[in-house]
Amino acid sequence: MGYRRRSFGPREMSKAVCSDCGEECEVPFKPTEGRPVYCKTCWEKHRPPRRESYRY
Repeated sequence: MGYRRRSFGPREMSKAVCSDCGEECEVPFKPTEGRPVYCKTCWEKHRPPRRESYRY
């Protein structure tokens, strides 16, 4: 069974300020008040670890 990624067209980007470094950045979602937003560089530091997928 193959995996196909859906194409929804271009994403609408929103301007935000990174909660870590304070730099202005753009994110592909509308930021929610009270939740941190990270730029691409800082997101790498805060991103949850990826789970290993095993195939048998």
